Amino acid sequence: MCIMTHLNIKSNCPCCGAYLTSGQLYPNFLLNKILRKASVCQVASSASPGEHLRLALKQGADISMKDIDTLLSLLTEKKRKAEREEAETNLEVLHDFLQRSRQQKQQELNEIQTDLQWLKEDIAAVEKQATSLKKSKERHASPVHQKLPSSRCRAKASEAEGRSPDGEKARLKRAQTDDEGTSGVRESEVLSKKRRVLSQFEDLQDCYLQKRKQSQDPSETGESLSSHATGLEDFQAVLNSFTRYSQLRVVAEVRHPDLFQNSNIVSSIEFDRDDEFFATAGVSRRIKVFEYSAVVNSSADVHYPAMEIPSRAKLSCLSWNKCIKHHIASSDYDGSVTIWDVNNAQSIMEYEEHAKRAWSVDFARTDPNLLVSGSDDGKLKVWSTRQESSVMGIDMKANICCVKFNPSSSNFVAVGSADHRIHYYDLRSPASPVHTFSGHQKTVSYVKFITPEELVSASTDSTLRIWNVRTNTPIRTLTGHINERNFVGLSGNSDYVTCGSETNEVFVYHKAISRPATRHRFGSLDDSLHFISAVCWKSDSPTLLAANSQGTIKVLVMAA
Repeated sequence: MCIMTHLNIKSNCPCCGAYLTSGQLYPNFLLNKILRKASVCQVASSASPGEHLRLALKQGADISMKDIDTLLSLLTEKKRKAEREEAETNLEVLHDFLQRSRQQKQQELNEIQTDLQWLKEDIAAVEKQATSLKKSKERHASPVHQKLPSSRCRAKASEAEGRSPDGEKARLKRAQTDDEGTSGVRESEVLSKKRRVLSQFEDLQDCYLQKRKQSQDPSETGESLSSHATGLEDFQAVLNSFTRYSQLRVVAEVRHPDLFQNSNIVSSIEFDRDDEFFATAGVSRRIKVFEYSAVVNSSADVHYPAMEIPSRAKLSCLSWNKCIKHHIASSDYDGSVTIWDVNNAQSIMEYEEHAKRAWSVDFARTDPNLLVSGSDDGKLKVWSTRQESSVMGIDMKANICCVKFNPSSSNFVAVGSADHRIHYYDLRSPASPVHTFSGHQKTVSYVKFITPEELVSASTDSTLRIWNVRTNTPIRTLTGHINERNFVGLSGNSDYVTCGSETNEVFVYHKAISRPATRHRFGSLDDSLHFISAVCWKSDSPTLLAANSQGTIKVLVMAA
C-alpha cells in the first residue's frame, strides 16, 4: 500500500502502528539530502588529498583542460616517484635477505670446513694408529717366522723324525685354516658393529662433533685443554661402549606364584650395597629379599625369597642404606616412611608425618643416618635415624613423585614433581632451589643420578632427559619408549640408562645417543594389559633387573 494513501486514512505507522503527528513526518528526499551532506563533511574532514580530488571530480567540479593537463603531469610524476621509492625499498629488503642468507651459509660453510678439518685430522690419526698396530703385530710375529726352518730343512727334519714332507704340509695347512677361521670371526664382528653404527649414524655424528667442539672450547665443560687433547679419545670411548652390546639376554626369571592375580605390580626393585641381595616391593604389601647368586645359578622354575617382610600398606619405593648393609627404607600408600632391619624382618623407625601417599624415599650415600622422602601432599621431608621427627620440610606446592640425593653429597637433593619440573635443592639453603630444570611436558616420575654431575629424569611425556647439575644445562633427550600413565622404572650407570615401557618392554639407551640401543619384550598373555614397572642396574655391570605389572622379574645381561 502507498504510504500517502495509508496516512490519508489513518494516523499511525504502517509498520509498528505507533500514532504519528505532522511534526514527525519528513519527506524522504529531504532526509536523504541531509545525510548526504553529513557524509560528505565527515569524509572531507578525514580524507586524503587524493580523496578530496576524487570527490571533487565525482561531484562535477568545473576544471579546465589546462588544469587537467597540469594535474595529469603532477600525478604522473608522483607515480614515478612512488614507483622509484617502492623499488628502492624492495631492493633494500632483497639485499638484506641475500646478505643474511650469505652470512648464514658462510657460517654453515665455516662449520662444515671445520668439521671436515677435524675429520681429516682424526682419519689421519686413526690410520696412523692402525699402521702402528699392524707393524707392532708384524714385529711380534716375525721372530716366530725367523725360527721356522726352510722347506729343505723341514723336509730333512721330517725324514729324520720319520715323518713325510706331506705330513708337514698338512700341519701348516691346518694352522693356516685356523688363522682364516679367526679372521672370519673378526670380520663378522666388524660387520656387526658397523651395522650398529649405521643404525644410529646421525646421533653418533652429532656426538662426535660435540666432543670435538668441546675439545676446542674447554670452557663448555670446565675442563682443561690437556684433558681433551682432540676429543677423538672421548668419542672413541663412546663408540666402543655403544657397539659393545646389541641385545639383552635373559639370565634368570622369577615368576609370581599367581600370574592371574591383579595385584602383582612390582613398584620398586633395588640391589643392596654389595649387589649380593636385591629387594622388591609393590602392591602385594610385602618386601621380598632375594639372594642374587641363588637366583642366577639355580635352574628351578620357582625362586623363593630369602626373607619376606609384611607391610600394612601398599609399598611404592625402596632404598637400601649404602653403609649399613642390612637396613632398607620403604615408602607406602599411607604416607609412612619406614626403616627395616632385613636380618630380623623388623621395623627400626617409622615416620608418619606425610598427610598423603609417599611416592619416593632415598638414603644418602655419604651419610648413613640421612634419608629424604616425597609425597602427594607436596612436602619434601628430610629424616635422621637419630630422631623420631623430620629434621627439615620443604613445601613444593605440587605433588612430589621422586626424590634422590646426589651420590657425592648429602647436601644436594633432586626432586621431580607434578609441575613438570625438576627442582635441585641445596639443603643448607632450602628457601629456594639452586636450579629448576624445565623441559618435560608432563609429570616427572623419576630422577636418578648417572654421575655426580649428570642427572636423568623420566616423565609421562614418554621422554627421558639428561641434565648437567653443575652447569644447570640440558644435555640430551632420549625417546623411543612409551610412558603416558604409569610408573615404569628408571635406572642408570656410568654409560647406559634403562627404563620400562607401557608396551611391556625394557629399553636401554646409551646416554650419548638419543635413540634406544636395545630393548627386550616381556612375554605375557596380553601386552596391552601389562607394563614394565621397575628396573635396576647392577653396579658397574652390564646386568640389570626388570619387573613388570604381572609380578615377573627378569635378570637381563647386555650381550653382543
